[in-house]
Amino acid sequence: MEAPCQKIVWDVLPAIRAAIAVELVRCGVSQVEASRMLEIAPSAVSQYLSGKRGYRIEFEDEVKKSIATLAQDLIDKKQVNVIERICGICRQLREGEGGCAGPAPERCGS
Repeated sequence: MEAPCQKIVWDVLPAIRAAIAVELVRCGVSQVEASRMLEIAPSAVSQYLSGKRGYRIEFEDEVKKSIATLAQDLIDKKQVNVIERICGICRQLREGEGGCAGPAPERCGS
């Protein structure tokens, strides 16, 4: 049996970080700079971009908007507490109708 916190650590947080990394790179940020902004290893960004890590969840539009806003704030060099903002996105997912349960690929924040 998988505890909800296991799901968050193994699936949800990597998916959020992956989505932010993808958005940063899509906006022209280098992988190295994205890793610095997210305070993660460059190899993690590479794995997120290649789909080897953090690919199990498909986000709904409101969550995608939050991710895009965070990415833009990082690009604009706004004072951002990345951990706090990622936690807010995670809460947004968990509060969404249906939560984070379902078969892979999973839908969160629906």
